[in-house]
Amino acid sequence: MDIRLIIFDFDGTIGDTRRNVVVTMQQTLEELHLPERSEEACAATIGIPLEDCFRELLPDATEDVILECAATYRRIFEINKERMRPQPFPHVAETLKTLHEQGIQMTVATSRGLESVKDLLTGMGLIQYFDYLLGADSVTKHKPDPEPVLQTLRDLNADASQTLVVGDMPVDILMGARAGCKTCGVTYGNASREELQEAGADFIIDDFANILAIE
Repeated sequence: MDIRLIIFDFDGTIGDTRRNVVVTMQQTLEELHLPERSEEACAATIGIPLEDCFRELLPDATEDVILECAATYRRIFEINKERMRPQPFPHVAETLKTLHEQGIQMTVATSRGLESVKDLLTGMGLIQYFDYLLGADSVTKHKPDPEPVLQTLRDLNADASQTLVVGDMPVDILMGARAGCKTCGVTYGNASREELQEAGADFIIDDFANILAIE
């Protein structure tokens, strides 16, 4: 395919944030004296907006409790970020550099807040490779709805047929496919190869650098 634009997910695709996210979720529940949740249960919510993560973890909680969880999580995450600074996955930096040199336009569509992803990409030394960033607070509908991709395409005047959406979760694959784009799942994040296949990923890679071989 003639790829002109790549839309990346962030958590689990570019940034290795699993430990940060899981620990922060568990500390949030502990601080608010809410039921404990396992690492697997917390990690399974990565990729959806924060409030929805807690709705899944606490299905019987009131909306006030959900909002308190989200606010507490954001506060604790900022503290944890300094002692557990998230790092990019292997080969991310050099691959982004190569894609940039090839003239490929690159963006991020994440369920993380816009300022948060800007801060993390800046800390990783990767911000310069991205022409456009879209966070959960940039749209009204979230993954797996196609709105984040459709908005990116509109704002960049890009063609879906020349766009690849890359992510580690089924919601990323569904979002891209519903917008008419080709999709690529990465297996080193938070979902299995089987889950990505079931979601309908056009390509599945085990190493970020393998994006360079997609045709």
